[in-house]
Amino acid sequence: MTVTRKSIVQFVLRLFRRFIVCLRRTFKPFNRAMGESFVVVFKAGGYAVYVLFLLLGAYLLNQLDRYALAVSSQPMAHDIKFGDKGCLPYNSSFSKDYKKICVESVKDSNEPEKNQTACERKRAGNSSQHVCVWDYDGTGNQYQILAGPVFILVYTISGIPLGFCAGVFHRRNLIVFCLLLWSAMTLLTGFATKYWHLVITRFILGIGEAGCTPFATSLIADYFPETLRGAALGVYNWGIYIGYSMAFAFGNFITQADIDGKGWRWVFWIAAMPGFVLGILMLFTLKEPARSERGDGKSLVGHSRPELLKQKIILLCKTFVRPSLVILFLAGSIRNAGGYVWAYNTQPYFNKYFPNTNVGEYMSWIPLVGGSLGVVLGGFISDRIIKNRGFYARVWVLVFSQVIAAPFAAGALFLKPPYAFISLIPSNIIGEMWVGVTLTVVVELVPNTIRSPAIAGYLFIISIIGGNMPLLVPPLKRVTSLRTALYILFPGLYLLSSVLFLLTVFSLKRDLRRAQEEEDVIRPLLPETPAAENPGKRV
Repeated sequence: MTVTRKSIVQFVLRLFRRFIVCLRRTFKPFNRAMGESFVVVFKAGGYAVYVLFLLLGAYLLNQLDRYALAVSSQPMAHDIKFGDKGCLPYNSSFSKDYKKICVESVKDSNEPEKNQTACERKRAGNSSQHVCVWDYDGTGNQYQILAGPVFILVYTISGIPLGFCAGVFHRRNLIVFCLLLWSAMTLLTGFATKYWHLVITRFILGIGEAGCTPFATSLIADYFPETLRGAALGVYNWGIYIGYSMAFAFGNFITQADIDGKGWRWVFWIAAMPGFVLGILMLFTLKEPARSERGDGKSLVGHSRPELLKQKIILLCKTFVRPSLVILFLAGSIRNAGGYVWAYNTQPYFNKYFPNTNVGEYMSWIPLVGGSLGVVLGGFISDRIIKNRGFYARVWVLVFSQVIAAPFAAGALFLKPPYAFISLIPSNIIGEMWVGVTLTVVVELVPNTIRSPAIAGYLFIISIIGGNMPLLVPPLKRVTSLRTALYILFPGLYLLSSVLFLLTVFSLKRDLRRAQEEEDVIRPLLPETPAAENPGKRV
């Protein structure tokens, strides 16, 4: 039996139709349960929902400002002169046929042109006019360094001390400061004229963005009861996909508009402006919730702040060496790596292989719809299943979601547009369930007394590993091709993460029991972290 591209397309479409049928069967109970959840939220106070959407706004700006680089890399590299070079149209106003001539290799039309001489010799038909130029194309080591190490190293390192600050300072003030800082760096990026300007602004951007999720997650945990925490974190994680989709809309359409001849620079200027407005709004309307888990006041006598900090660090270290958390963090890191690789190489991939495709027309809504539905659906499913089948059900959601999503992720690389983008819809809906579910598992595995630094530590680990994985793209691309490199580092890492999530299940029971015992002992000494409900309930 011969496998052709047409047969693969038909197979993917059949899978997609079956997925839609399953989604429809799930929709009615999903809709009814979500309605019930919101009623409970409003009984607890409508202000909690307002806070959730403020934090969602901050997170979507966090992601927009982060990924604006990924979508604007080609015009930015052409202007500032950094990264690898490729065969590009001599003039951006050339027709689609000319773009195709430049990008396609003379030796293999399915691969981009890699030979400078062949590129510069290309002509339009029988004309003697030069239509192609060997110029910076927004890929290569310098680009991946901006996307990875320059941002990720400071982002991950800053998250740990910022997480500890949550128990000392008002989290509202901290998150507002971080929001204003990263918005200022986004604004300054639009004025960059040298590569080192980008390095500095990207570096400081990482410091600001590091404080968003630890503080926001801690606040959400105080405002929402445990039965709604998964769904609330799922809504918060909409910010990833709203911001990511906005980055494609901004990076493509604003650049094409070429306002005042500034092109890509307006992407960063416009993206920065809402951050200053939201920061002021949060400063005056976001209340710091009461810290309900204070412990016995008598137990605090004789315990200085340095001693409390020492106890918290000891407990954090003991918690992080549990086998279940070690494997869970590794699984999250691998899955996060697959997401990072695709996020920072989506636009370069389609620019190289399908230059006539307007990526913004698809990627400005597919991550938004698919990813947002995925994280909420993941939280909903895990919250519902846990009532009947226990805490382990959350981890099984992680396992199966990545196994099912991987073929659709591969379809985005195997198929041509628009089928490549259609394949991304189920890939996003199913594959992105992991975000809110994994964060919920971490929150429920660690003692409440170290929740904020534990979340910061989790983000540190998955970011330091996953965020630097794009550095593997250039060497793999040189050995094989960009498409093959993405096969390995996108759907390939989805499958690897599912195996590691599966291994997490086997060590959960013992670690959950140990977590409860340690918290009962240490809680009176560590009054810092609040709990919105009965602190003794773990799962």
